[in-house]
Amino acid sequence: MTSISYVQQQRITRLCVRCGLLLMQYGAESAVVVDLSKRLGFALGMSSVECSLNFNAITLTTICNERCITTTRDTINQSINVNLLVQIQQIVNKTEAAIGKGNLVDLTTLAFDKLDKAVYPPWLVGIFVGASCAAFANLNGGSWSITAVTFIAGMVAMLTRIYLSKHHFNPFITVIVTAFIASLIGATTYYFDIGNNADIAVASSVLLLVPSFPLINSFSDILKGYVNIGIGRAVFTYMLTLSACVGIVMALVLLQIQHWGF
Repeated sequence: MTSISYVQQQRITRLCVRCGLLLMQYGAESAVVVDLSKRLGFALGMSSVECSLNFNAITLTTICNERCITTTRDTINQSINVNLLVQIQQIVNKTEAAIGKGNLVDLTTLAFDKLDKAVYPPWLVGIFVGASCAAFANLNGGSWSITAVTFIAGMVAMLTRIYLSKHHFNPFITVIVTAFIASLIGATTYYFDIGNNADIAVASSVLLLVPSFPLINSFSDILKGYVNIGIGRAVFTYMLTLSACVGIVMALVLLQIQHWGF
């Protein structure tokens, strides 16, 4: 095995923790984060790679020639981006396929620098989220007027959520405000007696706030032995759900919707 200097090991350690950090930030489950970080380290010449995850941090240690380097990074939750997760996995696969070639660390670093983090424009996301909420309302027997109100509510709520997230509002406050706006628009079907079933509009307008992806990840982490981070993700998910409920109740109380028991 080619001797690896301390400086080279530092670069490899930073690459491995960068890989794990990006995976955590963009929604990968813990088993994938640990597996890809270790595979990248082995491919770059490390004899051992140890990775420990927390809900908001990652700690990684590389071992080479009986020399250890440990680093810790804080994570910041980003929106789910499966395209980015696939790109990272492809980088690791290409690095493993190129073992033994020169400048492998430089090539891998360049690949991470060129990651495509582009996302769809907010207006397009808003339209499609509104359309999905409207489709759900229509499939559940809502009239065309109910479907139209649900579309507007879902679209405006999603645009609000994107705006608040972009300006780094607390995620729970963001969900409360988003749920409030969605329910407020959807509940106008009660207030103005629109359509055949106003319950459908209110229920469908807040579907964009269902934290299905994080919830699945939390269960997957617990089942695969990452209990601490799994419980942390589950609690975070339940708090998001509670925040959505608070926003919905605030809107219904404001409009004095008696049908819901207020």
